[in-house]
Parts: sequence; C-alpha cells; structure tokens
Amino acid sequence: MKKTKTLWTMTLMLGAALLLAACGSGSGSSSTGSKTVANKDKPVVWFNRQPSNSTTGKLDMAALSFNKDTYYVGFDANQGAKVQGEMIKSYIEKNIATIDRNGDGTIGYVLAIGDVGHNDSIARTRGVRTALGTAVSKGGAVNSAPAGMNSDGKSKVVKDGSLTVNGKTYKIRELASQEMKNNSGATWDAATAGNTIGTWASSLGKQIDVVASNNDGMGMAMFNSWSKENKVPTFGYDANSDAVAAIAEGYGGTVSQHADVQAYLTLRVLRNALDGAKKGTGIETKDSVGNMLAKDTFVYNEKQRSYYAMNVAVTADNYKDFTESTKVYEGASHQLSKSKSPEKKVWLDIYNSSDNFLGSTYQPLLKKYAKLLNLNVEFIGGDGQTESNITNRLGNPSEYDAFAINMVKTDNGSSYTSILKQ
Repeated sequence: MKKTKTLWTMTLMLGAALLLAACGSGSGSSSTGSKTVANKDKPVVWFNRQPSNSTTGKLDMAALSFNKDTYYVGFDANQGAKVQGEMIKSYIEKNIATIDRNGDGTIGYVLAIGDVGHNDSIARTRGVRTALGTAVSKGGAVNSAPAGMNSDGKSKVVKDGSLTVNGKTYKIRELASQEMKNNSGATWDAATAGNTIGTWASSLGKQIDVVASNNDGMGMAMFNSWSKENKVPTFGYDANSDAVAAIAEGYGGTVSQHADVQAYLTLRVLRNALDGAKKGTGIETKDSVGNMLAKDTFVYNEKQRSYYAMNVAVTADNYKDFTESTKVYEGASHQLSKSKSPEKKVWLDIYNSSDNFLGSTYQPLLKKYAKLLNLNVEFIGGDGQTESNITNRLGNPSEYDAFAINMVKTDNGSSYTSILKQ
C-alpha cells in the first residue's frame, strides 16, 4: 500500500513538472513554440497616436525603440494636413460666386479642434491656417492654439488672410475655434462640437461661410445639427462612411488617411516579428501568398521607426470611390498559411471606445486583417480620458505574444512599457 501511494505521489509530481515546463516558469514571459519570450522582448506597435511630447511634438524615441520589434503605424500627418487645407481652399475658389453668404467680402470659417496636445490635431489646424493664409508663427512653427471667438479679427493666435479669385480679393478670417473637450475631459468630442456650432451660429450668423474640423466625427456632428440645413460646406478628416455618404448632401469633403493600409500595417509588423520574417515582408515585398502594398500608399521612416500611410482628398468628384470604408486593401487580402504563420494572441487597445473613426472604420478593418494574418486579437476599449482605464486591463501580459497600443495621451508611452518590463 505504501509503495502504491509513493508511486502515485511521484506520478503527480512528474505531471506537475511537465505542466510547468510547458507553460513556462517565468512570470514575465510567454512561450512561443519552443522558445520562451520575455514580455520586454515581445513585438510592440504603437498606432494612431505616436509617442511624443504633447507640447513640443518631439518624438518619444524611448517608446519607439522599446525593443528591436517596436514600431509606430499612423499616417503622414503633415502631408494630410496640407491635403485638407488645400481641399478647403480649392472649394472656396471654385464656389466663390456663392460662398460669401452675407456678401461682405470676407470668407469666414470656424474650426473644431480635436486635442490641442495631439500631433495630428496640431498638424491639421496648422494645415487649414496655412492654406487659408490665417497662420501666425510662434516659436518657428504655425501657432495651433484655439483662437476662441475672433469675429473682430483681433486675435493674436491667427490673422486675417486674403484670397484673390477672378481679379477680386477676399478677406479670409477664422471667426472662432476651440478644443472640443467634454465636461469629463474627453477630447475630439462630437457632442461638444454639435453644441458648439449652435453657439457660434447664434453669435456669428451668416458670417460663417465654411466649417472646418480636425476629424469627421466632430464635422458630422456640426453638419447634422446646423451646417446641412444652412447649406454651409463642412470639411472633416478620416473618410468615415457617414461623412463620405454626406458629400452627396452637401458635406464639403474629407480626407482618407488610408485606414485600410494603416490597419494592415498595424498587424502586419507584428506578424512579421512573430514569424521572424524580414521586416518588409508583405509590405514592400510580396509574402508567400502575394500580399504587398503599393509604393505610393505608405512611407517608412527608419530613423523614427514609423510607417506612415499617405492621404487622399475625398470630394464630390471622387467620393463614390470611398463609400466602403471598411474594405480591406486589395493587394493585402490573401489568407496566410497557418502552418507557416500559426495563430498568435495579440493585446490591442483603442483609447476611446466611442471614437467614431477608430470604432466604425479602424477596428472593423483590424478584425478582418486579424483573420487573414492568423492573429487572435483581444480588443480593449478605453474611456478616452484616463490611461489607467486601459493599463489596468494589461494585468497579465504573459498571456499575449504581441501588443498593439493606442494611448490616450501621446506622452504616456512609459505607462505601457513599464508594465512589459516587470
């Protein structure tokens, strides 16, 4: 009896030892095939919000080079900002005979600013002001701060611009601009924008000839609550499906930041790192099933460790080509082999579960690419206000093989990397 009990005990101990060996004994690592990978060495991609100083815009290279498999995926913010600004200017020029609603010789516009500390918002504000001639230099760059109310043109943040069309010179004035932040602190807030346009309209009336917005979420809120009824062209950014469809109803235009390319790159760089594939596989060069991006759809900045998708203006001339906002990029739509690229688990967060672009366009694309790339992605939705609302749900990084991070504030890269270093 004693011998039998001893044998049973040894069997249990051996089973436990085998189980520990299979799972990996380190608290800060996970097992990838036969190789155990520490959390600090797992692939990381920052997306949509580039790690940077929210005041100066200086890139946070410590976050961008956290390990050898860390990259950023976004879009060329400056190129996109220029596209938006020039799109608005071109619209004014083409419609100069009717756009000055009160006939005072001044083309007045209002501007909805997303997050004053976000690089993309800063770039878009600068792009509009530069194109329309209302930009004021501050510290060697265009001042991107909100002007507040400026119906009298006395603001120091912006200046009156001018535009000559058909021999006649018109004054261009930024009548009002503000950060669209709600009472809870969430920025890029559509509801706030919808309420604000009503306030602006009650004070400025027919002085408002154009509405500009840092994104389509805020732009559509203003369009639906005021601009559409008053036939005032409204311009946004992101090419969300509702905004593209609204162009047929008078929405002035938007900018496609190639969300299909961005979403693909977000997961593709992780897939390549997990497979030990060459960095540009399926991006710059065809993978084994033929996936590859066209050269004019993105750029890679090696010094910044960043992939940037290119931007395209979406107007009444071409909006029908952009009606399917969640359609995968045709050249990267082929299923990877599970034998060569076995399923891996990815932790991915979206800073605000209510964000229109990320929720209605980016996330659906990510889900489609996850399936094509054999990635099991766990999506985490934040509240758009506090980093801890997201980081608190990264309690056991050892469960995951890779991470895709969309911060609330661009300064907070260390909030995530410090967890992975534990």
